Amino acid sequence: MSTPHNPYGNRPGGGITLPDYFRPTPSCTSNNFAPPNEPLAAGEMRICFTGSTPWPPTLLQSGTSIVLELGNGTPFPRRLFFDFGNGCVKNILQRGILPPMVRDIFISHLHVDHYADLPYFMPFRAWSGGWRNGLRIFGPSGDRPETGTQYMVDKMHEMMTWHLENFDHCPIGEGYNTEVVEFDYKDDNGICLQEDGLTVRHWGRSHVKNGASAFRVDWEEADLSFVWTGDGRPDETTIEFARGADVFVTEGQADLPQLLNYKYGTPKPVLEFTLDTYHTPYYAAGYLMKEIQPRVGMICHYTEESAGEAIAEVRAHWDGLFLFGGPDVKVVNVTKDAIWERMALRPEQASLQIPDPRDLFPPGQVPDYVQIPAPRLPREEQQDAYLRDRELDPDVYYPDDVKRPLTQHYDEETFRFDVRALIALREGSE
Repeated sequence: MSTPHNPYGNRPGGGITLPDYFRPTPSCTSNNFAPPNEPLAAGEMRICFTGSTPWPPTLLQSGTSIVLELGNGTPFPRRLFFDFGNGCVKNILQRGILPPMVRDIFISHLHVDHYADLPYFMPFRAWSGGWRNGLRIFGPSGDRPETGTQYMVDKMHEMMTWHLENFDHCPIGEGYNTEVVEFDYKDDNGICLQEDGLTVRHWGRSHVKNGASAFRVDWEEADLSFVWTGDGRPDETTIEFARGADVFVTEGQADLPQLLNYKYGTPKPVLEFTLDTYHTPYYAAGYLMKEIQPRVGMICHYTEESAGEAIAEVRAHWDGLFLFGGPDVKVVNVTKDAIWERMALRPEQASLQIPDPRDLFPPGQVPDYVQIPAPRLPREEQQDAYLRDRELDPDVYYPDDVKRPLTQHYDEETFRFDVRALIALREGSE
């Protein structure tokens, strides 16, 4: 009789595939992540899957999106956003992340389920206080200008001409200024972002069309690393450049075309053709993990079909720590000594709270007030007067005891954010 195999040795009551380091990190104060009330410790990484599926979207899964947070000992960790699929914005806001704090977005490729919320988010971010700067979008080139990230962003702005001009009546400032860092998709292991103690690299993947990329983040000051493969077929290059990462996240599709045919009616050859030319089967995901040897292997960009079968396919090769990168909103905390997964508590509404202004500025540089920028295109300059003349007189719908003067024109004194008053309000409630 063969002896059952436990890859981690003698761990009575500890499980067969759960290593000793699978335990709560210092920042994990609850079995559920309750944003925005859990500070992230310095040197600790937090990964939140704010979208986890390509198609179809469900109540539990939005288009692919991952938030990577790097703790710096302040209420505002360094944040990098990987892909920005349909429906992710609601999850990001429910996480308690203020819109202006979303800036650096890395797009793995230009399938719409990986960037669809960009045109929705960009103008509302500008309106919601993001007037100091716009988004910075990192993404691959294509085999011609029309298939690159810059072209997509340019056409996104063009598509939204009416919306952007309309919002120019509001204090938008620099909020529309979308900076695109388009890197050469053929520059394998090239650097697309480098800051003190932080490097992000990329490499090309086989996903039918040129211009699909994976990313590796090396957070040198904490000696932690994270990989998101984007979509694509299993490949040697990913093994080479992802090897030894602390957290390895790949896309994955269970090799279950017969089951999906039963469920959705899609012809089996179409399902097989899609899997075999576009995606990474779970068997291959397990093989990648075995070769890369991360501290945790994860799968995102999946549909919740037969989880037991999916795990069995991964386990054909990988007996280390394995977690699903979903459903929305799965949270994983990582330090050098521990890795822990939880689900975030998702409120019905955005979990935004007013930050302490003293946290938003360098010490000793908190201003007395912040001037809200003037509209760039007041409605008098973009709208026919006869449409404004159709508006009802407020006297017909406002009761006398609540009536106020309408604010329909920019005034420098009125559009001024009083930092001192907000600090005083917070101190009064503490």
